Parts: sequence; structure tokens; C-alpha cells
Amino acid sequence: MIEKNNPKIIRAWTMYDWANSAYNLVITSTIFPIYYNQATRKAFGGETVEFLGMNIENTVLYTYAISFAFLVVLIMSPLLAGIADFGGRKKLFMQIFSYLGAFACMSLALFTGENIEFGISMAVLAMMGYAGSLVFYNAFLHDIVTPDQTDNVSARGYSMGYIGSVILFILNLIMIKNKELFGITDGQAARLSFATTGLWWIGFAQVMFFGVPEVRKSVQFTSKMITKGYQELFKVLGQIRQQSTIQTYLVAFFFYNMGVQTIMLLAATFGEKELHMESNQLITTVLVLQLIAVAGSFAFAWVSKKYGNKIAIITMLVIWIGVCLAAYKVTTSNEFYALAVVIGLIMGGIQSLSRATYSKLIPENTHDSASYFSFYDVVEKSSIVLGTFCYGLLEQLTGSMRNSALLLGLFFLIGLVIMNRVVSPALKGEK
Repeated sequence: MIEKNNPKIIRAWTMYDWANSAYNLVITSTIFPIYYNQATRKAFGGETVEFLGMNIENTVLYTYAISFAFLVVLIMSPLLAGIADFGGRKKLFMQIFSYLGAFACMSLALFTGENIEFGISMAVLAMMGYAGSLVFYNAFLHDIVTPDQTDNVSARGYSMGYIGSVILFILNLIMIKNKELFGITDGQAARLSFATTGLWWIGFAQVMFFGVPEVRKSVQFTSKMITKGYQELFKVLGQIRQQSTIQTYLVAFFFYNMGVQTIMLLAATFGEKELHMESNQLITTVLVLQLIAVAGSFAFAWVSKKYGNKIAIITMLVIWIGVCLAAYKVTTSNEFYALAVVIGLIMGGIQSLSRATYSKLIPENTHDSASYFSFYDVVEKSSIVLGTFCYGLLEQLTGSMRNSALLLGLFFLIGLVIMNRVVSPALKGEK
């Protein structure tokens, strides 16, 4: 067994957030989406690109690529989690996905716009590596802390991620702003930032890989473990079917996470396309958003401790609904900045408390944490697939991302109604 609440192990665990969140900021949220839009626009002479013989709008293609990447992880991760639990191999699978994502991220340095099939393929592999590794990383949370420390440690992880990603982001920004000193162009500076992000990711991930122990089971790693993996999954599925609270929470999480993740993935694209904001403005906005998210994650961890996880999440969902309504109306960069501040406050809180809440609902004595979290991951990835797909489809049908923002508001509303039905002593605050 891993010693719970060990400060050294907790610090090592949070360093993976520090490592992989750089990908989330540089590749998912800012530099890559902006570079992708500009590079493909230049290469194809407009918003429409040719991909595998099809003509499709560049932003719609990127949105669908995100959906596809998470769909693949959605299919793979439950089986891998079952195998990992049966053989005690959570860290091994986490390493495989981490290396896949980091090297794909570095390969994006070769994407110039014309080779769009290559760029989309590497972006998909990077997303798969990022999303797949989190299945096993999140599962370790249940193994290393007791329930009373879950909210705080989860918030620490996300905060470390925000801080670490901002540090690398600023270094990349300095390079982009002073490209003449390095003798490179704007495009080359952006592509170098993709390479440094992959190196940062896999480099700091080693702290977690070496610092967090794993209880290996005396099981020979053979092809028969695939069957055992399925058996492990069905066993946990049977347990979840008997726990109505977990089921209700997962349904609520499914709906509101559609909104959360889609906004985080496509906010920069919205600002660039709907408000015609410059890349410098968007980058600055996302940088400020990340810093505010650090305070937001700890602020809502305090709210959760005082009033309970349920009240904290419901409060944030009400604010998220307001964000979607405001996004439909926003017309100026200053309004977008104000909206970003609000998103920053609730972004860190909703992510860290969602993970912590689920961890609290898992039976304390379970040895199947990866399988339990694989179902959490299935719900999370399903919501991302459906959310981004609906967002892209509505944009394609109506020609505006503003209508898509209203759809996300509906998802938050449904999640709010269902979350109100979640009842558990584990989610109550201080008396």
C-alpha cells in the first residue's frame, strides 16, 4: 500500500500537473490554435482547407479533430485501466501515454500549414497522449490521500499546473516577441514553442514517475490480461450500478463538463474569429486567465470545505451559465477580457472539485481506483467528444460560434438541475 498523505509523494504527484499543463496552455488554448488558423489561412488562401480530399472550414476541422482524439481515448482507456488495476501497472500506462503525447507535441514543430494532414495527425496524437495519461494520473489521487485532504490536494495539483504552464508560456512568449534576436520568423518561433512544450512535459513528468510508488501485483503480464482487464471493468461497473449517488453525479458531470471543456478548448478560436482579436491580445488574455485560475481553485476549495462540494459546484455552474449568455452578446475585446477574468475564477475550481468530488464518492477501501476513474474518464471524454462536436456542427450549420455558446449554456443548466439531486455525507462541509 502507498502511504497516504505523505508530503513527499503528494509533491511528486502534483508535478505531473506542472509538466503536462504546459501542453494544455500552449498547444490546446493559445499558441497552436492561433498559429493553426493563421498558417492554414495563408497556405490555402482562406478559411477553407483541403483535408483528405475534402473541403472544410479550418476551425471546424480542428474542432472535429479534438472530438476524434478524445473518442479514441474514450474507447481505449477503460480496457487499459482494467488491465492496470489487475496487474498494478497504472504508472506504466501513464508513461506510455505521456511519451506519446510529448513526442507528438514536439513533432508539431514540423507543421507549416501546407502539410495539414501531418499537423492534424500530430495534434490528435498529442491530445490522445494528454487525455490518456490523465486517466491513470487522476486514479493516483485516491491512492495517495485520505478523503479529508482530497479537495486541497486536487486544488494543489491544478494550481501547480497553472503556475508551471505560465512559466513556460512566458519563456515561449519572450522568444516569440524577440524573434529577431534569435534570427527566426514568427512561424518558426511558434513551432519552436511546440518543441519546448513537449520537452517540458516529458522532462518534469519524471519527478512523478520516480517519486510516486506503485504497488505491483505478482501477476505475469500476458495477453490473457486483456480478458482480466474486461473482468475488472465489469466488476467495478457492477459496483457503480449499486451506488446511485455516483451514477447521478456522473450524469451531472457529463452535462456540465461538455460546457467547461469546450469553452477551454475553443475560447481562443472564438476570440480570434468572432471578435477579430490579435494574437497578442488573445495570448495576454489566456495568460491572465491562468493566473486567476490559481486563486480560483483554492478559493472554491475553501468554499467546498466550508459549505460542501455540492454547494461549491452548484455556485460555479450558475456562474458558467452567465458566462455563456455573456459570450453570445460580447462584441468588444474589453468585454472579452472581463469574461476571461470570470472564467479564470471558476475554471480552476470546477476542474479540481469535480475530480475531488468523484474521488470522495469512491469506496474508501477499493483497490480498483484506475477502473473507477476510467468510468470518470469515459464520462469526461464522452462529454468532450459530444460538446466539441455539437459546437463545431452548430457553427457549420449557422456560420456563428455565438449560437454554439448558447448551446453550452443549456448543457450547464441541465448539469445544474441534476447536480442538485446528488446527496452524500461525503460532500458536506464543516458544521
